Amino acid sequence: MRQRLAAANWKMNGLSRNLWDITNLAEWQKNSLVEILFCPPATLIHPIAKALTGLTGTSVQIGGQDCHTHASGPHTGDISAEMLRDCGATYVILGHSERRHGHNEQNILIRAKAETALRFNLTPIICIGESGEDRQHSRTLDIVTEQLEQSVPDGAADKGVVIAYEPVWAIGTGKTPSIDQINDVHMHIRKKLDTRFGSETGQRIRLLYGGSVKPSNAEPIFQCPYVDGALVGGASLDPRKFSAIIDALGST
Repeated sequence: MRQRLAAANWKMNGLSRNLWDITNLAEWQKNSLVEILFCPPATLIHPIAKALTGLTGTSVQIGGQDCHTHASGPHTGDISAEMLRDCGATYVILGHSERRHGHNEQNILIRAKAETALRFNLTPIICIGESGEDRQHSRTLDIVTEQLEQSVPDGAADKGVVIAYEPVWAIGTGKTPSIDQINDVHMHIRKKLDTRFGSETGQRIRLLYGGSVKPSNAEPIFQCPYVDGALVGGASLDPRKFSAIIDALGST
């Protein structure tokens, strides 16, 4: 049975004073059966990892928001997978729509980043999802399939890779697809993974939903049989809201 995962993507938010938000939530959720992940800005990864080492019984992990395809080199402003690991990270988000669209990242680049992350024992969370225009023109499943096939590396199922479906038009907008739409896309992704990796192996890959997840809509989303957790943006900046989402995930 796949362990459920609640992942927080803080994006370009968070300062040293926000360390208390994470340690407090870790205390509140210390007995949770849900795996909890914070992906803060790179400046906070090491301080958070250090703060969590003193806590007992916590399931909180730390991740990065991106990494380079190279292990090191002349890449000003970038961060490597090895650096993230050295800071205490165990996960990394890759292919988020804000990277795909804001930085023109293509599937082949995201796949290369995922392969590098795996070499340094980081678990990639690979994001896929359609734009509003794609949805309007009934291209959702085609786009998701293409991104899935081209962004996810071979051997992903054996190495714990996580897939996050995030419709671009829902991220930070307050809009969410219907529960049927979420379930249909996740079911489609699951079938594609089963076909590519084999039904037994493909079942190991966890599927997250992301896109305006909040306490008020979390429970019905998590009741979808093909949803294993969430990648949460804005709501994860509020420890009480994120804790409520974790509770909903753990109770469904």
